Amino acid sequence: MAQVTVTLDADIAIEAMLLAGTKSPQDAVELIVRDFLARGHRTEARTGDAADGQRVTNPKPIVQEG
Repeated sequence: MAQVTVTLDADIAIEAMLLAGTKSPQDAVELIVRDFLARGHRTEARTGDAADGQRVTNPKPIVQEG
């Protein structure tokens, strides 16, 4: 897997470490990003995409006149 170097403000890195419960800023950022991506995938799975809205929409009933 490719490695990427990201520069963060020290305050952000410390806050990320506290939220993630890690002692390494690199581990903290990796865990937070992985969680963010997983949450996005779960949301997409639950809501679907824009094309799914047309598939599940009930057609309007035909009103009979007369």
